[in-house]
Amino acid sequence: MKEEMIIHPEIVSEVEKKMLSMEEFADLSLLFKMFADPTRLKILKALFESEMCVGDLAALLNMTHSAVSHQLSSLKKTRLIRSRKDGKVVYYSLNDDHIEDIFVKALEHIRHD
Repeated sequence: MKEEMIIHPEIVSEVEKKMLSMEEFADLSLLFKMFADPTRLKILKALFESEMCVGDLAALLNMTHSAVSHQLSSLKKTRLIRSRKDGKVVYYSLNDDHIEDIFVKALEHIRHD
């Protein structure tokens, strides 16, 4: 712990004990990066409503299959969504309810006067 300019060493010491590991900060940063893209947010919002395949998402968002697939891949790598195959069609859904909770809390924050 640096000693320069510390005014309340007991507070600094207590907060330091509660800090996250660098790996946890990196994981959080990656999670927030996934929420930092409007297209990924649109995909997540759509998946809050229903499980969907790439073709349906592409039609809904007026995007190419390739562009949607690219974003789905990023979301899947960060475990925000999951997929299941039914015949030749792959369906995507949220990985868990926490994702919608984060989205809703952020939306409440930006809508708050």
